[in-house]
Amino acid sequence: MVWQIAARDLLTTLRDRRTLSATILMPLILIPLFTLGLPLLMGNLIGGQQQARQQLGVVGTLPDGLRRALTTDETLPDGTVTRAGVDLVPVTDPLKAVRDGTVEAAIQPGGPLPARAGDGTGTLKLYAKLSNLRARSGAFGKVQDVVDGYNRQLATARLGTLGLGADTLEPVRIQPVDASSAQEQRSGQLAFLIPMLMMQFILAGALATALDATAGEKERGTLESLLVAPVRRAEVVTGKLLATATTALTSAAFSVIGFLLSGLIMRAYQSANPGNVATFTQAMGGQLTLSAVGVLTLLGVAATTALLISSLLILVGIYARSFKEAQTYVAPINLLVVLPAVTLQFADFLNTSAALYATPLIGGMLAILDTVKGSGEPAHAALAIAGNLAGTALFSLLALRSFGREEVIFRN
Repeated sequence: MVWQIAARDLLTTLRDRRTLSATILMPLILIPLFTLGLPLLMGNLIGGQQQARQQLGVVGTLPDGLRRALTTDETLPDGTVTRAGVDLVPVTDPLKAVRDGTVEAAIQPGGPLPARAGDGTGTLKLYAKLSNLRARSGAFGKVQDVVDGYNRQLATARLGTLGLGADTLEPVRIQPVDASSAQEQRSGQLAFLIPMLMMQFILAGALATALDATAGEKERGTLESLLVAPVRRAEVVTGKLLATATTALTSAAFSVIGFLLSGLIMRAYQSANPGNVATFTQAMGGQLTLSAVGVLTLLGVAATTALLISSLLILVGIYARSFKEAQTYVAPINLLVVLPAVTLQFADFLNTSAALYATPLIGGMLAILDTVKGSGEPAHAALAIAGNLAGTALFSLLALRSFGREEVIFRN
């Protein structure tokens, strides 16, 4: 009887092509779009700024060495430009020129600048819109890098006259060594988006079936005929939970496929574009590769999360008087999914104790994030799955209780 009720509700869902699109097509389209599009966009914007020439306003005169360093491109041995120079444009009012967009940044010597070692010191004012990411990654950043190199060149020349080498400036050098795993490096800075997108598609997949099988049936008047049939209320609740979880799991499975597809596309893109833009893109993330254990962990957490969200939606749907009222109740549930997922970008600051992993929904998000980064532990994944199952049992019991109360069933 449970399977018959589930098949009945699933058949109703399958008749709606929009629901099928939200369950199957949207994860395959939107997940690669977010996990690839955003890193590619950021990589092209930041890396593109480094490889493009910007106009830099200049007031007064600059030493020949500094002028040459500003305008010269930095290239690899094969001729690939890693950082383009800037085009110097004479301006009279640097502040106005930057504000009205005539130049991206402007420089103004506060006095004569040293042209060689021993000429003293000078001040160079650098005008730019510091809140503008394009300016900071473009002309502003280039001027800072060039001036740092110019200062080092003059200091090294001065030390040479004293019989000292360039190492005098750095008696101790720091050599950064990235201790992150290979998967954590590939997942990048946008890895927190993966749990959020998965939860959103699980919710979207469960939403249509859950509300239609509860509030929708109350509104159509077909729920009464089901309840007077020779079937137990527990079978009704279990059947509707099974149907809702099936659509949610379908969406979750296609979400995992979408992430794996994104990883394949990202690797192909970086192989075809080994330049500066690909480096920035890789730093942002989007290259997801999972082992067989990682895929199973992801599916296990996604499956129990689907059951948890499905049972909660059935509980809310049976309480609502109509389909429209049920939709208003779903809005807080959407926030319940989105807000913790957004805070995952600060997960490195969290004290991820066992209790946090055992928390329904939140523990699942943390387990997914750990799996994506390659640092997942089986014990944490087991706690997350157990927490989701405990929440599912609680919501299912409350839904069963609601199905047994006439004041809830007939409150429309």
